[in-house]
Amino acid sequence: MRRADRLFQIVQYLRGGRLVTATMLAERLEVSERTIYRDIADLQSTGVPIDGAAGIGYILRSGYDLPPLMFTRGEIAALVAGIRMVKSWGGVGMARDAAEALVKIELVLPPAVRKGVSETAIFAPPMELTDAVRERIDLMQRAIAACDIVRFDYEDQDGIATVRSVYPLGLWFWGKVWTLVAWCEIREDFRMFRLDRTTGAAITGRQFSPVKERSLAECLRRYESQFGPQS
Repeated sequence: MRRADRLFQIVQYLRGGRLVTATMLAERLEVSERTIYRDIADLQSTGVPIDGAAGIGYILRSGYDLPPLMFTRGEIAALVAGIRMVKSWGGVGMARDAAEALVKIELVLPPAVRKGVSETAIFAPPMELTDAVRERIDLMQRAIAACDIVRFDYEDQDGIATVRSVYPLGLWFWGKVWTLVAWCEIREDFRMFRLDRTTGAAITGRQFSPVKERSLAECLRRYESQFGPQS
C-alpha cells in the first residue's frame, strides 16, 4: 500500500468519534506501531485534527472533512495538465467547472504543495473550437447524464444532410474533434457523429431507458471486436 493511501485509510478509521489505538491501526494496515505513530504525527502536522497520544489511542474531532492533502508532485502535474486541457478543449460549462475544481484543489493543499500547482510547466493552447461546438459538448454531456433523446441536423463527410434522433451514450475526443457516440433511431444501430458537423442540436423531451443491447459498453465491445482493444 502506498503511504498516501495508508494516511487516507488512517483518517477513515478515525472517523465517527471512535477512539482507535495504534495497535488496532497497525494490525489493520499491516505495518508496525512505530509507522503508525509517525503517520499520525505527519497528519497532525498538516492540520488534520487528531487528538490522543501513544498508549491511549487517537480520535478525529467531529466535523472534519478530509481534503485531498496527499498529492505527489507527479499527481499534481497530471491534475493540472488535465484541467488545463479541459479548459482549452472542453465545453463551456466543462471549462468553467474545471477552473473551479483547480481553485478548490489549491485551497485544500498545504502551502508547500500548493506552490507546485502554479509551477506546473504543462500547458494546453486553445484549439479551434467554436463557441457553438463547445456549447454542444455541454448539451450532449447533460443529455447523456439524464438519458435524454437528442435531435439534430447532421452533414456527413460527403455533404449528405440528414436529421437524426439519437440516444447519446458518450463523448470521444480525438485530439482535434469531438464525436458523439450514440444509438441512432433512424439507423437502428450505433453511430458516431462529429459535433462540428451537427447543427440545431436540441433535447427532445423524450427519454430512453438504458438497456444492454444499446449501451456504451456494447458499442465498445463491437468496436473492439472489429478494430481490436483500445488503450
